[in-house]
Amino acid sequence: FTAIDGRGASVHIAGNACLLVFQASNIIIHGLRIHHCRPQPPSSVMGPEGKIIPIGQVDGDAIRLVTASKVWIDHNTLYECQDGLLDVTRGSTHITISNNWFRDQDKVMLLGHDDGYFRDKNMRVTVVYNHFGPNCNQRMPR
Repeated sequence: FTAIDGRGASVHIAGNACLLVFQASNIIIHGLRIHHCRPQPPSSVMGPEGKIIPIGQVDGDAIRLVTASKVWIDHNTLYECQDGLLDVTRGSTHITISNNWFRDQDKVMLLGHDDGYFRDKNMRVTVVYNHFGPNCNQRMPR
């Protein structure tokens, strides 16, 4: 597993495009404060073996998972981003979202790209022991 681990420190990711997990697996995101994320113009990322992959526009989410698998998002604080706090889309699966604090945000969580996106039909996501609020308005578990 690859871990982004902020335990024992005050680790903030803020102010621009925040965290994107793109076509990756076996990832742990733990103990971070992610906030004030903003949209960014179309860009690219470096993939396996140095291959450059275009990713399009980044929309201002705190954490965005795109075609990701086996990801554990645990004990993070996410707030005040321009789009949503956590998007799990485009065939991402085997995702665990646990013990996080989501606050001060209109759109909290998006699971699935849209109703017609075929690859999201087999998505497996566990959402457990999270805290929502204050000031969260939509896209939360009921």
